[in-house]
Amino acid sequence: MYFTDRGLEELQARRGDEEVSLAWLADRMQEFVDLNPEFEIPIERLATWLARLDDSD
Repeated sequence: MYFTDRGLEELQARRGDEEVSLAWLADRMQEFVDLNPEFEIPIERLATWLARLDDSD
């Protein structure tokens, strides 16, 4: 199990029943980047990937 897998499992266990908006998620991601600027590139890549999931390539 990778370190990130544990974080994803914790997220699902703690908040798996909640419903959130994409605006809320984007705000939390921006807040994270503001506090941890060294993670800006991976967070931006994740956000772009999520935004484009339905795009046909």
